[in-house]
Amino acid sequence: MTFETLSVFPEVFEPYLGVSVLGRARRAGVFDFVAHDLRDWTHDRHRTVDDAPFGGGQGMLMKPEPIFEAVEAISSSGERPHVVFFSPCGRRFDQRCAERLARERRVLLVCGRYEGMDERCYALADEVLSLGDYVLTGGELAALTVIDAVARLLPGALGDEMSAVDESFSPSGLLEYAQYTRPASFRGMGVPEVLLSGDHARVAAWRRESAIERTARWRPDLLDAADITDEERARALELARERERGTL
Repeated sequence: MTFETLSVFPEVFEPYLGVSVLGRARRAGVFDFVAHDLRDWTHDRHRTVDDAPFGGGQGMLMKPEPIFEAVEAISSSGERPHVVFFSPCGRRFDQRCAERLARERRVLLVCGRYEGMDERCYALADEVLSLGDYVLTGGELAALTVIDAVARLLPGALGDEMSAVDESFSPSGLLEYAQYTRPASFRGMGVPEVLLSGDHARVAAWRRESAIERTARWRPDLLDAADITDEERARALELARERERGTL
């Protein structure tokens, strides 16, 4: 798989994508990455990518000409990429979206800046995503977030192929169970006895219950779509009610 970004700050990606899990996966050939500089598609001495909005208003908007030229040029080279733009108007990015994008062979992430883009630019997008109801200085952090979430789902990225399966939101829709490491006792707080028992069946059952309890406590909104039994759902709803009453 190949990730590509289009940005006025292409240098910001390499430090993050060159280290830790993503750095190892990239060096192992699990995925490729290319950062494109939007200014390469400008035609004036100042390499201008922004201009004042029609009708007045604060700030500057990204011009359509460089973005259209860039996306079209990049798309014409090799297999056409799946083109992603970012906007508060976009679909909320989540784990299911990451899983879907992981099936693409080539993804181009277009990063906005300033007060946003000329609205006509969105005609180039296959989809528009949003990380949440807040405003970032630019789309580079959003692009890195998408790359991180998607790349770790690719075969070979994590080494242990079950690592991604056990994480929050995959595949059960629940938050991940609570986890502990040494020491077994820390400042009066102990590790649940079952985790020290060596009984794998009991540990698995405890982890399932822990995942349901944590979801009910922290993200009860996830319970409706979670892959749980009727009995587990009833227990989860009771935990959610206890949380609302302040007794959990």
